[in-house]
Amino acid sequence: MSQERPSPEPFIETLAIHAGQEPDPVHGGVMPNIVLSTTFAQPEPGKPLVFDYSRSGNPTRQTLEACLAALEHAKFGFGFASGCAAATTLLHTLAPGDHVVCGDDVYGGTYRLFMRVMKGFGIETSFVDASDPRRFEAAFTPKTKLAWVESPTNPLLKLADIAALSAACRARGVPLVVDNTFASPVLQQPLDLGADVVLHSATKYLNGHSDVVGGALLMNDAGLAERVRFLQNAMGAVPSPFDCYLVLRGLKTLPVRMERHTKTAAELATRLVGHAGIERVHYPGLSSHPQHELGRRQMRGPGGMVSLVLAGGEPAARRFLQALRWFALAESLGGVESLAESPPLMTHASIPKDVRLSIGIPDGLVRLSVGLEHIEDLWADLERALDVARRGA
Repeated sequence: MSQERPSPEPFIETLAIHAGQEPDPVHGGVMPNIVLSTTFAQPEPGKPLVFDYSRSGNPTRQTLEACLAALEHAKFGFGFASGCAAATTLLHTLAPGDHVVCGDDVYGGTYRLFMRVMKGFGIETSFVDASDPRRFEAAFTPKTKLAWVESPTNPLLKLADIAALSAACRARGVPLVVDNTFASPVLQQPLDLGADVVLHSATKYLNGHSDVVGGALLMNDAGLAERVRFLQNAMGAVPSPFDCYLVLRGLKTLPVRMERHTKTAAELATRLVGHAGIERVHYPGLSSHPQHELGRRQMRGPGGMVSLVLAGGEPAARRFLQALRWFALAESLGGVESLAESPPLMTHASIPKDVRLSIGIPDGLVRLSVGLEHIEDLWADLERALDVARRGA
C-alpha cells in the first residue's frame, strides 16, 4: 500500500498519531486528556473562553474531529454518537420534496433510514447501481439535492467511480456523499477524488476494537459545514468524551491495522476462489472483480472485507456460520477480531427480500470481516466450516 507524500503534508501514518494532538501544555501528557465536564465556566455572561456546554463542543471531541479531518484531507470534521446519527444529521440539511439518488447496495440501516424514516419527512430516494455512472446519472431529477454512495459497498463490495460520479454531481450542483467506512482514509480519500462529504461509522475500522459506537462527517465546503455544525448542536447526537478518546486511541494504529487486514483478506479471498461449496467470492482485489482496475486506480488496497456465496443457500450459510470458531458470528466489522455474518438474516434484514434479491444479495451470502489473527488459523477455520456446510451436518 505504497503512497506518495501529500506534500507538504505528513504521511497518514504520522497524521493518525499526531494530527490535532499536542502534548498537554500544563502537565506535558502526550495523550489527549479526557474532558468529562458537561459545562464550562465563563469569565462574563455569553462570552465563553472556548466551550460553554459539551453538546455544543468538547475538547476531547474537538481533538478527534481535527484528527479525522486531517486523515480525510478535510477542512471540517464532525463527530457523532453513531454512523446512523451522522447520516440522519446530514439528511436534515434536506427539505420535504427533495430527492436523493443512492447506490442500491448499501448498509441495511442506511436503506431503512431512507425508506422508513426520511420518507416520512417527504424525502424521496431512488436506489441505483452506483457502479454504473451512466445509470446513476440518469436517475437525477430536477428535485435531486443529494447523491449517496458506498465504495466498497456493503455487502457485495462493488466499487463506484468516485471521480466520475463527482463530476456528474458537480455539473448539476448536487453534493456527493461517500460512505468510506469499508475503506477507511488509509485506503481511500474520497474528497481528493471530488466527493463533497465523507461519512464514517467510526464503530468500525476507525476505532478498530469493537468497543465504541460512533460516526463522523468530513467536508470542505464552509457553507455546508456551518449547517452541519448547527444541526449537530441542535439535534444533539454527539459522542461522549470517553468514546472520542477511544476512537482517537484506535486511530493511532489504523494504518498498521489496515495493512494487515488487507494482506490477510487478499490471501483468504484468493484461496476461497473455486473452493468446493462456494459459488462466488466478492473481493475487489481479485482480478475477476468487475471493478478490479478501478480499485487499483482509486484505492491503495482492496481492504479487509470478503463476501462469498455458498452453494446450498440459507441452510448452508447457517451451517457454515455456526461451525466457525475464530470468526465470531456477529454483526459489525472492522475490529481486530474476525467476524462473520449473514446479511440476509442480520445486517440487511430490513431490506425486503424481493429488493435484496434484485440487487444480488442471495440467501447464501456470507460477509467476512477479516481480523488480525494468524492467517493459517483463519484458513483452517474457514475450511472446517465449509466442510460442515457441504456435508449438511
